[in-house]
Amino acid sequence: MAKSAQKVTLSPSRDIPFDKLVLSQSNVRRIKAGISVEELAEDIARRGLLQSLSVRPVLADDGYETGKFEIPAGGRRFQALSLLVKQKRLAKTTPIPCIVRDANSAILAEDDSLAENMQRAALHPLDQFRAFVALREKGQGDEEIAAAFFVTPQVVKQRLKLAAVASALLELYAEDEMTLEQLMAFTVNPDHERQLQVWEAIKSSWNKEPYQIRRMLTETSVRASDRRAVFVGVEAYEKAGGTMLHDLFQGDDGGWLEDPALLDRLVSEKLQSEAEAIATEGWKWIEVSLDLPYGYSHGLRRLSGDLAPMTDDEGAAHAKLLAEYRAIEEEYEGQDEFPEEIDARLGALEVAMEKLEARPLIFDVEAIARAGAFVTLDRYGELAVYRGFVRPEDEPRADVHSGEQAADGQGAELSATSSADGVGHGTVITSAGQALAAIVPEDEDDGALKPLPERLVMELTAHRTLALREAVGRSPDVALTLLLLKLVNDTFRTSNSSGSCLEASVRHVYMSAQASDLKDSVVAKLLDDRHAEWEADLPLGDDAVLWDYLASLDQASRLSLLAHCLSFGINALHEKVNPYGAGISASGLTRRMTQSDLVAQAVELDMVEAGWEPTADTYLNRVPKARILEAVREAKGEGTAQLLDHLKKGEMATEAERLLKGSGWLPEVLCRHDMVALGGAEGQGAPELVSDAEQAEDVDLPAFLTADLPGDEASMMAAE
Repeated sequence: MAKSAQKVTLSPSRDIPFDKLVLSQSNVRRIKAGISVEELAEDIARRGLLQSLSVRPVLADDGYETGKFEIPAGGRRFQALSLLVKQKRLAKTTPIPCIVRDANSAILAEDDSLAENMQRAALHPLDQFRAFVALREKGQGDEEIAAAFFVTPQVVKQRLKLAAVASALLELYAEDEMTLEQLMAFTVNPDHERQLQVWEAIKSSWNKEPYQIRRMLTETSVRASDRRAVFVGVEAYEKAGGTMLHDLFQGDDGGWLEDPALLDRLVSEKLQSEAEAIATEGWKWIEVSLDLPYGYSHGLRRLSGDLAPMTDDEGAAHAKLLAEYRAIEEEYEGQDEFPEEIDARLGALEVAMEKLEARPLIFDVEAIARAGAFVTLDRYGELAVYRGFVRPEDEPRADVHSGEQAADGQGAELSATSSADGVGHGTVITSAGQALAAIVPEDEDDGALKPLPERLVMELTAHRTLALREAVGRSPDVALTLLLLKLVNDTFRTSNSSGSCLEASVRHVYMSAQASDLKDSVVAKLLDDRHAEWEADLPLGDDAVLWDYLASLDQASRLSLLAHCLSFGINALHEKVNPYGAGISASGLTRRMTQSDLVAQAVELDMVEAGWEPTADTYLNRVPKARILEAVREAKGEGTAQLLDHLKKGEMATEAERLLKGSGWLPEVLCRHDMVALGGAEGQGAPELVSDAEQAEDVDLPAFLTADLPGDEASMMAAE
């Protein structure tokens, strides 16, 4: 005979006045978690009590009921109700919905309390995201939703953004095939098709980390911190119809501009507009370029100008800043370090004074008419204008008589119409720097003083040259001054440096093949600053004055200037060997590189200290995968290299850049051979190898982003 199922009996429910309820010591919840009692009280005040309290009669010592009821399950709700009573927003006798358990029940009070907290199913975050969307669709605004659930409007925006990810990816998240951090990364780009493409590309890869997802979703966009975006301004870009991408879950440095073509057009138009304004100054030419290569002024003469004076207001402002700066220095004199806020103030004062001291140059009007300017952007997105450059073809032409050279030392093309007697006779014409005397027929010898025949001049000057060589050879001080005079003209007056009596020269070596970041490198800045300092001191344009200046320098300054000028002739460039004679030979290239390494050893060159680092742009994307792995292996060990060997080229380069940063690794071509022969040294491309065991502990793999959601998923419920 079949046994009948026992019928389930539920505990009765009844409304009990609040003042008849007391907390039970059998409640297992001891640690605060989830939303606060204050927030829960506000939620109950707004929507009422959504869940009844579980209570038991309180018995007296004789076993009879006292009329009070203890609460083993629902203590936080009772505390929230107590707060409302204390605030006089709820009457003490208000009936509270309760489930009343028999005082003699076999189920313990602790059992009820534990079951209530453990048997609940926490709301999946995705359900919360979609619930927020439903509230929004039914007319509630972000502020209203945020107030109802005690979160910030930013959190509401984040949840709505998560719910807007492609539905296929949301389903993967619901099935725990995607982490919350990964889902957050997909919100960067709202294009569902692109989101799915990225997931397909990485789902089988080991590298599915959030930063990789963000990088792939924004790889065709331009960061708002890019100098082009800074120059144009995000507001102008958006006004022109450009759209932005934003990351609501981590700092995005202003976001990304989605339309690089539009941005480039706006940059070009603004640069052109700036150039047109500068053109009103009267320059003969202006060259506009987003990126000027290092050495852009090669072969051009730089005009010297006078600094524009400060206005009365600017002078007063500068004096005020300087007075404050000196007062702070006096106040903290003798202290080893300035307090952080004082140091920051001194830095701000220095920047303000430098801006006032950076005066524009005033040039001669006639010089402006034959000179030009370069208009470009600096590395920070600010307009950069370099004025006062004269091209060789724009140099002034001069009339020269009797075979004399032009005043500027350049063998210029001379006017054939000038003459000593006004009729064109005896005119000297220079060509390619060589003076040609006018031929005087014998039958025209009328007794007038004519220039010496060129052949005779050559013979006489040969004698003088030999005598000069002998004299200079026993006068080291004069020789150094003469060499400096020639080198200074070569270095600082590149378009007018021919015609020297000394066949020693520095030929500016122009680096036709160069990385885009070369002009902004540390060494380029140091070299440019040193050049500008010397140029400001040298009396260029008059060799007699320049001679006196060079001769008056102390020996240390002369040697310093000599070293600076010679540095412009350094050529350690690798060139393609031409077997047919033009260009450099194989043996010549070998000799150049060997000699350059001797110089590098002598100056203790360290390319790491010089600021070079292996990045995707400067090296890693330019070499095969085997070279990338070799670099990581040398710097971080075989174990780390093996973590990358299955990646695609672009992903491998990006990861390798991160791993090599700060390692001091250098490619062989940048290493000094003496350091390599010694087994490597810090900063010279031969880091100490690490074992696989050490590598396993030390490898710097990226960490997952911390979730923005509360840690206790149960707290995501609307109320308890």
